[in-house]
Amino acid sequence: MSRIGKKAINIPQGTTVEVVNNLVTVKGPKGELSRQFKNDVVIEVKDNQVHVSLPENPTQFSSTYHGTVRALINNMVVGCSEGFKIALEIKGTGYRATTAGSQLTLIIGYSNPVVMEIPAGLKVELPTQTDIVITGYDKQVIGEFAAGVRGVRPPEPYLGKGIRYKGENVRRKEGKTAK
Repeated sequence: MSRIGKKAINIPQGTTVEVVNNLVTVKGPKGELSRQFKNDVVIEVKDNQVHVSLPENPTQFSSTYHGTVRALINNMVVGCSEGFKIALEIKGTGYRATTAGSQLTLIIGYSNPVVMEIPAGLKVELPTQTDIVITGYDKQVIGEFAAGVRGVRPPEPYLGKGIRYKGENVRRKEGKTAK
């Protein structure tokens, strides 16, 4: 039995959780998320907490699925009550980012600027031209968009130029040396 799956999820003030046939709907001040889970686990809301437990006759799949379901529901509750944030930074001479409407434009050394559509529910802020802050309430959508932005120009190991997560450690390689 999963150690994480055993933990109860506390529901913060101002957030509601409803479970109907393993369809979990979370509503909070930041937004609303719903997700359908398989019937291999039992999801209950009682005493302002969400409990995820195994059925009477658990299968091997339900035992492995138990902790995953609890983590996904916890991410839904945290996202709808507090929200999530991912910060990226751009390193390189002349590299910068701009936003216009629902588009993020990256000027990162290619012959043409890279224009990316910002998904609904996400907010992209640019404190400086080389810093990107992505906020929202759905952790999966934020992570996928941030990975897509980073994937446009990942940091290279020789000069360290490219887009990286804030605080990411990029292993640098030594270049060629003349003998």
